[in-house]
Amino acid sequence: MTALLETPSRTEDHAPPAPARPRGAVARLADALLTAVGKVVAIAVVLAVWEIAPRFGLVDSTFLPPFSTVLESWWDLAVSGKLLDNTQASLVRSLSGFGLAVAAAVPLGLLIGWYKPVANLLSPLLEVFRNTAALALLPVFVLLLGIGETSKIAIVCYACTWPVLLNTISAVRAVDPTLLRLARSMDLSGFRLFQKVILPSAVPTVFTGVRLAGALSILVLVAAEMVGAKAGLGYLINASQFNFAIPQMYAGIITLSAIGVLFNQVLVALERRFTSWRVPVGA
Repeated sequence: MTALLETPSRTEDHAPPAPARPRGAVARLADALLTAVGKVVAIAVVLAVWEIAPRFGLVDSTFLPPFSTVLESWWDLAVSGKLLDNTQASLVRSLSGFGLAVAAAVPLGLLIGWYKPVANLLSPLLEVFRNTAALALLPVFVLLLGIGETSKIAIVCYACTWPVLLNTISAVRAVDPTLLRLARSMDLSGFRLFQKVILPSAVPTVFTGVRLAGALSILVLVAAEMVGAKAGLGYLINASQFNFAIPQMYAGIITLSAIGVLFNQVLVALERRFTSWRVPVGA
């Protein structure tokens, strides 16, 4: 009788645990919405402080006008066409220099990272130029190429080359040796080894350099446009400062920030597209 009473309790003790319920699409959507709401709230708080501080005399409204005033100035620039013309000029220069840098730096970085004789040949030059700031060479580019579009595209290309090149070299040299040994044991040709092992392993680190170069393409261009240009967002910001059109100056800065964020998001989307084979952390 006692054994019969104890049997159910032993059965319950050894019952297998219930399987964990997988996270569904609803949970992922909720997480995405929560993240988006958090970002919107953070931006809204910053803009609210920007609007309130000048109006209550916490800062001088002459040098930091309320956000609504800056927004009105931005709209006036947009309606007049000045904002579009200057933005177009900056984007053409920035994207041209950035594209040339990526097109040249990625293949060169793959060669330097994979072939040791090429690395030994070019390493001294790389060490010299990688430690020379792009803006320090701006007068040289202007003297050699003039104050036109060529010098601005060239300085952007020079600045963007180094993060892409150095990250590509690092990516190739950091490929897992075990993967290389396994690939060689399968008698893969040099081209197939490069295609199936080296490139997929290097893509995430290469894109890190590409995103850094994307930010640099805008920063360096603005500085170059402030020195000698007749159009561009850097020119607009600099001219507005000299003319004491402070709201227009902030309108140009906001436009630059928006372009930088959008450019980065495009590069993030491309990175996800080319690294879709990776398993997310915590998966």
